[in-house]
Amino acid sequence: MIAALLISLLLLQAPVESPSAFDMDEYLYGHVMDAYDWHITTINGKHISIPLPVIVRSKTTGWHVFSSAKLAHGHEYEGFFIHHDAESHKDRIMEHTSAGDVRPLDISITKNVAGLMFNSLVLVLLVLLGVRWYRKHDAREEAPGGFSGLLEMLVMMVENDIIKPCIGRDYKRYSPYLLTAFFFIFVNNLLGIVPFFPGGANITGNIAVTFMMAMFTFLAVNLFGNKHYYKDIFWPDVPVFLKAIPLMPLIEIIGVFTKPFSLMVRLFANILAGHMMILGVVSVVFLTAELGAAMNSGLSVIAVLFGVFMDILELLVAFLQAYIFTMLSSVFIGLSRQHPEQEKAE
Repeated sequence: MIAALLISLLLLQAPVESPSAFDMDEYLYGHVMDAYDWHITTINGKHISIPLPVIVRSKTTGWHVFSSAKLAHGHEYEGFFIHHDAESHKDRIMEHTSAGDVRPLDISITKNVAGLMFNSLVLVLLVLLGVRWYRKHDAREEAPGGFSGLLEMLVMMVENDIIKPCIGRDYKRYSPYLLTAFFFIFVNNLLGIVPFFPGGANITGNIAVTFMMAMFTFLAVNLFGNKHYYKDIFWPDVPVFLKAIPLMPLIEIIGVFTKPFSLMVRLFANILAGHMMILGVVSVVFLTAELGAAMNSGLSVIAVLFGVFMDILELLVAFLQAYIFTMLSSVFIGLSRQHPEQEKAE
């Protein structure tokens, strides 16, 4: 029932004025791409959105701060406008200057930025709610229940089943980062499949976000890797001729960068693909509108049922992607903290 309600709300949000006006590209990319406002719903062809702050710096006139509502419907404000035509700057703020249209420095609070702030606040509140129980009880004598028990179960699962086995004896050093990464991705994934405000922002389906998360793992691996990690990169235990060419060191150096790249692309691609699949299924309702009431009704029922199934599947994907990112990050960090065989034997 909950999933069916979410699908129904998603149908209400679809920016469709009439069957003939349905634009598949606008429908799909309008939901998953970033924007300068937060679209809530469309009623009788009227878009209801929350305007967000625009913060730009012009090379000639300095900083400008104003509401994105001033740029809605193709309007121009203080020389700034949203360019919808050029592919290189599509749906980005541009500025009219004497030298032509240029791209200003743009640090606006977009939909994804606002969603990131809200989701991070939700994560902090959830953690504080879980911690409140431990301030009032002695965990050595009493087991937590309810939400605190669920939170403890997830924390212990991630630490005991992922972090500790993959990293080894140094696991406590990296547990705070890896636990934060797991819950950050999990919360953003869950809120990303909620199709109504304040959910629905495509945070982990944005490659800029996954790039920064992969960079954190990259820094944790390469800044705190021990001497044995770097020895295996620049002087691995292979025949001398492979090191002298140097073939193996080159492969190892390339691997240093391909590991975080795989983290970035895997999370981004899986979450974005999941959103696109759900939207693609729901779009059948509008694509078949011109085929007649009988055909449209039959296919709409199938689309909604399949959409409910996809939404439930996305719940599993939300957890799996957080689990996989944390596991791979733990593996990469564990490889950078390896110890010689004689130290392990001791």
